[in-house]
Amino acid sequence: MADKVTVRAVAEESGLSIATVSRVINAQGQVSESARRRVTEAIERLGGATPQTRPRMPKPELPILVRCPYQLSDYFGGLVTSAAETLALAGRQVLLDVGDSRLAAPVVKELPGSRTAAGAILILPPESVEDLELLQRRRFPVVIVDPRKPVPRGMVSIAAAHTAGARAITRHLMERGHRRIGVISGPADWLTGADRIAGHLAALSEAGLLGRPELVRHGEPAIFTGVAAGGELLDLPERPTAIVCFNDKVAVGVFQAAAERGLRVPRDLAVTGFDDSEMSLATAPMLTTVRQPLREMGRIAVTMLTRLLERQALDALHIELATELVVRGSTVADGDVPGGGEGAAR
Repeated sequence: MADKVTVRAVAEESGLSIATVSRVINAQGQVSESARRRVTEAIERLGGATPQTRPRMPKPELPILVRCPYQLSDYFGGLVTSAAETLALAGRQVLLDVGDSRLAAPVVKELPGSRTAAGAILILPPESVEDLELLQRRRFPVVIVDPRKPVPRGMVSIAAAHTAGARAITRHLMERGHRRIGVISGPADWLTGADRIAGHLAALSEAGLLGRPELVRHGEPAIFTGVAAGGELLDLPERPTAIVCFNDKVAVGVFQAAAERGLRVPRDLAVTGFDDSEMSLATAPMLTTVRQPLREMGRIAVTMLTRLLERQALDALHIELATELVVRGSTVADGDVPGGGEGAAR
């Protein structure tokens, strides 16, 4: 502006505050079009030069953290890949925190004040409820995928319909005459395992049966768990005729335990998995399992987090996506015709 035209003079002439006039002249902050016009007209009336509005450079967006402190197997790899690809399509940078070595890293505690991420997608987070509540108190945008522990009230979470999937698999086994059914669940403190046992017990209850504690085992979702826990169940004086496994890896271990005892699947023992990973196609016979919508879970997690970042209203804080029973040879002998159930034979 011309030397004789001061900010104070423009403020008095336009009837606006000095702060507003300064924001217009320096192109800083949010200013209405009406205020910008009044400042320009006041400057012209005072004989000054109309300021040339300089375009403001947008602030670079912070990346989105995707934390999955586990080995990127078929299950975790599908979730992480889907979330990362969806974020990339939306033009957002991704900050990955993955691998078993990151399990105890204090990432979540440091998030609110770190300014390293705009928001986070936490997959099966091992952190305590107190750590998650800290994020909530600090209003840090977070979406939890497949919660490991109960989610604090008001926090957004996404999971597969574990209870329904487990109920469908137990129904399927009972339709084929099985009544003594063993269960190898995940770690005892995992919410997912509790939900699946609830589905198993619900299916038994529908048939007028009670769950048998001696037929339930817990362990890590790994092949060695299937070998060890499956062996314990098969060595019982009255062994189960079918074993429901926490995931496809555990089921592979049960196949091995059965073979070591001279048992054939499914003639002597029916075996089921969960996840419908590629491993389920590598067993002989192929594995009856439950398909989880992993890629859809990753995509929806990004959508929900985006809405949180944009302060949009959410229709629901917890979303459960439907699972699908996939019947294969590990529960259906040659010549049998799969019947009923909540899925189609493949």
